[in-house]
Amino acid sequence: MKELKKLNSAQVRRMYLKFFEEHGHQVMPSASLVPVNDPTLLWINSGVATMKKYFDGKVVPDNPRMTSSQKSIRTNDIENVGKTARHHTMFEMLGNFSVGDYFKNEVIPWAWELLTSDEWFGFDPERLYITYYPKDHDAYNRWREVGVAEDHLIADEDNFWDIGQGPSGPDTEIFYDRGQEFNNLADDDPENYPGGENERYLEIWNIVFSQFNHTPEDTYEPLPHKNIDTGMGLERVVSIFENAPTNFETDLFMPLIKQAEEFSGTKKYGQNKEDDIQFKIIADHIRTITFAIGDGALPSNVGRGYVIRRLLRRAVVAGKKLGIDEPFLAKMVPTVGKIMEDYYPDVLKNADYIASVIESEEDRFSATLNGGLNLLNNVIAEAKESKTNEIDGRTAFKLYDTYGFPIELTKEYAEDEGLTVDEKGFQAAMTEQQNRARNARDMDNGMGVQTDLWTSFKEDSKYVGYTDLTVDNAKVIGLAHDGQQADEARPGDKNIELIFDVTPFYAEMGGQVADTGDIIDNYGKKVGRVVDVQHAPNQQNLHRVELTAPIKKGARYKLVVDRIRHLKIEKNHTATHLLDQALRNVLGGHTQQAGSLVEEHYLRFDFNHFGQVTAEDLKKVENMVNEQIWKEIPVKTVETDIDSAKEMGAIALFSDKYGDKVRVVKIGDFNTEFCGGDHVKNTNELGLFKIVSEGGVGAGVRRIEAVTSSDAFKFLQDRDDLLTKSAASLKVAQIKEVPHQVETLQNELKEAQKQNESLQAKIAAQQANNVFENVQATKNGSLIAAEVQVAGMGQLRQLADAWRSKALSDVLVLATASDGKANLLVAVSDDKTKEGLKAGDLIKAIAPAINGGGGGRPNLAQAGGKNPAGIKEALSQAKGYLDK
Repeated sequence: MKELKKLNSAQVRRMYLKFFEEHGHQVMPSASLVPVNDPTLLWINSGVATMKKYFDGKVVPDNPRMTSSQKSIRTNDIENVGKTARHHTMFEMLGNFSVGDYFKNEVIPWAWELLTSDEWFGFDPERLYITYYPKDHDAYNRWREVGVAEDHLIADEDNFWDIGQGPSGPDTEIFYDRGQEFNNLADDDPENYPGGENERYLEIWNIVFSQFNHTPEDTYEPLPHKNIDTGMGLERVVSIFENAPTNFETDLFMPLIKQAEEFSGTKKYGQNKEDDIQFKIIADHIRTITFAIGDGALPSNVGRGYVIRRLLRRAVVAGKKLGIDEPFLAKMVPTVGKIMEDYYPDVLKNADYIASVIESEEDRFSATLNGGLNLLNNVIAEAKESKTNEIDGRTAFKLYDTYGFPIELTKEYAEDEGLTVDEKGFQAAMTEQQNRARNARDMDNGMGVQTDLWTSFKEDSKYVGYTDLTVDNAKVIGLAHDGQQADEARPGDKNIELIFDVTPFYAEMGGQVADTGDIIDNYGKKVGRVVDVQHAPNQQNLHRVELTAPIKKGARYKLVVDRIRHLKIEKNHTATHLLDQALRNVLGGHTQQAGSLVEEHYLRFDFNHFGQVTAEDLKKVENMVNEQIWKEIPVKTVETDIDSAKEMGAIALFSDKYGDKVRVVKIGDFNTEFCGGDHVKNTNELGLFKIVSEGGVGAGVRRIEAVTSSDAFKFLQDRDDLLTKSAASLKVAQIKEVPHQVETLQNELKEAQKQNESLQAKIAAQQANNVFENVQATKNGSLIAAEVQVAGMGQLRQLADAWRSKALSDVLVLATASDGKANLLVAVSDDKTKEGLKAGDLIKAIAPAINGGGGGRPNLAQAGGKNPAGIKEALSQAKGYLDK
């Protein structure tokens, strides 16, 4: 076996870039992690993400050959960081790209040269295995020509890169055999091969031959200009050169782990598996946080800021588990900078700024962390003791709201202890605090807290509502009422629930409300009404019904969904996807969905966004949605594996969890999203989209309500009727004259208000002459005390100014009543103030008489109260105060 070179991360990076530079490539700088002019991405998540403008033809590159080492962020598997050998939230992707220039004949020999030549990586050819697409004979033949042994070439159907419409093609993957000492599987294990799930054969490079165009008709046509897109994970390759068991034992992470050891004082890496996970979390997350902030993102509760905040708080908690009680993450920024200085010198240059942001955020979280952990530990203990195995939603919300624990962090803690979190309860508490009372009904009807009524029921139930809204012969396979399973239910029974072997009724999910409809027997008689549908514990559709006749388990019935209602819900759901994408396009990729409700007559969409949405932007969003409707775009759905869906660019919610198989809804090239809901077949079915309201519902959360189709038309009709009535009231002939007439009336009103204020001032002046004549003597100086009829505190102060200019007494006490409230004012002359008499003390003494309070400066104070009847007593008490 050929001896392995010893290269560190900086040497590997430089060698890769130098190799392709010598082969005519332009070395592209690592782009910012924050995408520029690309609202479809939250972060730059791959090397090719920065090349999209070249591959789609929008921009012609200076050189069709490019190479880069691109920092990238992916947080979809954040819970796996530290638990696996190679999961990271930030990584570097080495890549070389060709835009219509070279192809397989050139890139395959180059790849082999870089990997095996002693001048470059110098890997032993016997250690390298290649997978290829079985029908890609050109790639197979080229690999054989460069010297790859036949038994090191493996055909694999998965070696075809396709994300739906657009460029696609076969790819070839290169694996490095780390040797038997890394083998974690039995020799006969079906995954023990290059390309399988194992630790021995490590994938180091993927080369995509983009040679087809995947058309909307689902055919593949040859591209006029073929492209090359490759990706090599720097961390993986470095682990080979440094003979590290995982990526974390390389020079990219170990200095950070060593520093975390120093902060801990007692814990050492490599001694305890659970401790090692925490060390890895810290090392991984501080890299990501440092680079993200360095590229302009900041911690917040939305978008990229939420990712940073979540990572930082996970790292702080990991430190807590290692016994690190003091803030420490900011101190690690220079270490990150030194590790990456060879290629990213700006990190060290900006280290002070980055550290200051982290320190501020860490201090804020650390101040509440201990209390949160104490609460969480107590709740975990109680859940285990009571056998509920669930952390209730309100406690999870308290941890979020009071102690700053992201819900994902609470879920991770719970999962480590074998518990779950009542996420519906969490959302209910969240919406309640934000005055979203409308959701209360939804939560009451949900199954957030499940009893054992249906937990053991595992018979299959098939949902066919995507294509059929009527089922003729559905069998009742599960029946319960009054909290008990039964064989029969009758009218008058309470809480009747049914499960059918097949159903067209949609169960409430993803913001879409449940279907309603009828249950009909074999004689055509209606026997019941489906009023709600929820998911049972084992995901069957659970129908909540009201009966007009008995219904039996095992019997068969016709199920009929309310068709008109269902179709209107479909329209509003598709409109929600269009709205989501339009907001991203107009406002930016940070506008992540924060909640939605899809009903029969309207839709509601909550999204993360700081600041107001301008009227101009709202109009752009509305116009963009209607443009997609009028383009008559087909709406397609596909069921696929989650990785393929992500490769298609499908939008997913941070808060959602997805299984191995997912349903993707694709609206042409405009929008692709994970979704299990019902949708129209073509956007033209929506007819019209109209936003009816937009406003804030919480910190950084905005809400849009909108209508479609006939409801949108009715909304416009009602608005037109309102404008017509307004025109009649304003006595103008045409609606278009209404704004001008309103403006005229507003100007007239302003003028009338000015005249009224002038009149009030004259009345106040006249009152002043009368009031100022009544001067009383007290032991502490002269006093003028009176109730006056003026328009509030402002005019009381005007009277006080007039009094002070004339020096009519030592003390002035005025009172006025209006709208059921009382106002008091006390003014003291400068001479008396110097003697120690303070207006604030006097106002505090007399304000209780009007059930109020107040204060102010030594020479002027004021108070308000709710008891005008106490004014005379207040004025009397003022004289008594001065007579003491």
